[in-house]
Amino acid sequence: MPECFVVKCGRQIFHRSLISIYFMNPLLDFSGLPRFAEIKSEHVAPAIEQLLAENRALVERLLADAAPPTWQNFVAPMENANERVSRAWGPVSHLNAVMNSPELREVYNATLPKITAFYAELGQNLALFDKYKALRNSPEFGGLNAARKKIIENELRDFRLGGAELADDKKARYLEIQERLSELSSRFSDNLLDATNDYTLLVTDENELRGLPSDALQVAREAATETGKSGWLFTLKAPSYMPVMQFADNRALREKLYRAYSTRASEFGKPEHPQEIGRGYKAADNKVRQSVTSQRLDGIDTAATTTLHDNTPLMNEIVQLRGEEARLLGFKSFGELSLATKMADTPEQVVNFMRELAQRARPFAEKDLAELREFARKELGLNELNSWDVSYASEKLREQRYAFSEQEVKQYFPEDAVLTGMFRLVETLYGLQINAANAPVWHETVGFFDIRNAQNRLVGQFYLDLYARNSKRGGAWMDDVIGRRRLAAGIQTPVAYLNCNFSSPVGGKPAVFTHDEVITLFHEFGHGLHHLLTEVEDLGVSGINGVEWDAVELPSQFMENFCWEYQVLQGMTRQVDTGEQLPRALFDKMLAAKNFQSGLATLRQIEFSLFDMLMHSNFEAGGNKTILQLLDEVRAEVAVLIPPAFNRFPHSFSHIFSGGYAAGYYSYKWAEVLSADAYSLFEEHGVLNPDVGARFRAEILAMGGSRDAMQSFTAFRGRAPSIDALLRHNGLSENAA
Repeated sequence: MPECFVVKCGRQIFHRSLISIYFMNPLLDFSGLPRFAEIKSEHVAPAIEQLLAENRALVERLLADAAPPTWQNFVAPMENANERVSRAWGPVSHLNAVMNSPELREVYNATLPKITAFYAELGQNLALFDKYKALRNSPEFGGLNAARKKIIENELRDFRLGGAELADDKKARYLEIQERLSELSSRFSDNLLDATNDYTLLVTDENELRGLPSDALQVAREAATETGKSGWLFTLKAPSYMPVMQFADNRALREKLYRAYSTRASEFGKPEHPQEIGRGYKAADNKVRQSVTSQRLDGIDTAATTTLHDNTPLMNEIVQLRGEEARLLGFKSFGELSLATKMADTPEQVVNFMRELAQRARPFAEKDLAELREFARKELGLNELNSWDVSYASEKLREQRYAFSEQEVKQYFPEDAVLTGMFRLVETLYGLQINAANAPVWHETVGFFDIRNAQNRLVGQFYLDLYARNSKRGGAWMDDVIGRRRLAAGIQTPVAYLNCNFSSPVGGKPAVFTHDEVITLFHEFGHGLHHLLTEVEDLGVSGINGVEWDAVELPSQFMENFCWEYQVLQGMTRQVDTGEQLPRALFDKMLAAKNFQSGLATLRQIEFSLFDMLMHSNFEAGGNKTILQLLDEVRAEVAVLIPPAFNRFPHSFSHIFSGGYAAGYYSYKWAEVLSADAYSLFEEHGVLNPDVGARFRAEILAMGGSRDAMQSFTAFRGRAPSIDALLRHNGLSENAA
């Protein structure tokens, strides 16, 4: 058995029977990669309960030890034990997100409160806190390396934020809040997934589908066939929903899907209308429109008509509990509590940053909207531009103005060419080799890859799960599987998950991606490289661990910039039918259109960011103002394009209600300042310059969370960040590219 396993278990000797028990349960095998093919729902509870019991026993032993705490006799055993819990729970949480099933969901939701309670107990343990304080004040501390010092300082901060100094009655309430919040966040995510999966729309008349690309039609046809039906089946999953909104000439079809999508997991529930659409489509659609509108305008009591998947009460309780948690810890608001671990100092600073950026972007957004409305009126006969018309009209305007369509571009980005080109870019910048490898996976379409350095030494590994499916939550994300650390046997190789929701291959052809999807893939790979290319050898601050949340998007958004470099795209494009590389003339059109409607896009992100921060810093859930009313106020302040009254965007805003971005969604724009400015150094010296790449790797990626993000940025850039590059890249300045 590897020595790391013995150390992590915190014991000197294992009996054969105990070893056998560990390896019978795949979640208790920490000798390598997760054994996905063997993991079953019945493994979860026994594994987690055993690990939590062992960890609690370890804490008791450490606290009973009268010896002065040191890194080796105190911090290392705690780190080892907690990593085992993370290594066991991580695959469960991941499978719940990508291979969701009733059985797994049940055991996940039953076990999550136990995990939450355990970590809350640790955070509130005053005796553990005292041990860390004693180590911080000991002679040993001065001799520790920077990473270990940072870990101890972070632990002391987190004990204070975890309620270690609270009175016993307040500790109990804090624990209740944590358990309830974890339950509510999980239910929010489940509701959104279920509401998304519940909706299907079968179209039986092909005339209703004019304008849709052939590949979108083929996907819909195959989806219908899989359900034993004849026609074209559409869902609210992005690969099915987005082509309809962007290309379908049928305005009523766009409206129907928009209404279903924008009211997911809300009090409106599953729309009650015929799911088969033929020649009677428009009449049926009018009936639905009248029904939904009357519900909204008649002031229906939504509390009395909540549906199975309604996130409304969950959102209110989540915001209330976060506010109570913050006040327990001595903060005025959850926004203040959230920023205690971020680069930004106060909610007011974030709000002012967003409002200043909104002022810069608003004239461009107003121009974007005026042009779109005029075009829709003159060219498309749309005297009123509704939300379900925006993507469609925008695509038509783009085609007219720049003489190309997204569908045309998409044919140049088959999956194999994109991956080869993306890997080649990283290999060039950082002196690496990326190759396919073998590992147990959770779905047959999942890939697995090794990253090796110039000496052929394994640096990191990652899983790549690209395609949408019903068992997988929406969006794109990166998560860590294993973190880098030094063990007695050597360096533990970091491993990451990269997840997207793209269309799978159809008709015997490879999957093809839109340029926006390519950008998304680069974004997630940037997160992955942040985790995988760290050179820190202590788990608490290696990779993405310990990085301020509003800086964690720096490497991901940095990677997006390369998707706009022709010398990069040359190596990652191949027309799916002819094999031709992306023509320079088509790329020039894409580049000319790069900042098409960037004003509107910027204001939309500012709207989300302001809503998030104000809701968590200047709002009382359950008071005189509802969450939707707050969002209406934010839109009135910064937005130029207002969605219809029935829109329930917050009900699917998983970033802040079931993800890690609560009072932190501003991080995307905050980090975009850093990423654009960092990329400007590549622009100055050559975007494929390996020397600048080596510097970025050494000062940003390699450092992980071992020092403050601002220190890492200034070490790379040689100065403090400037907003100028962001404005230029987004076409929001006089010097815009």
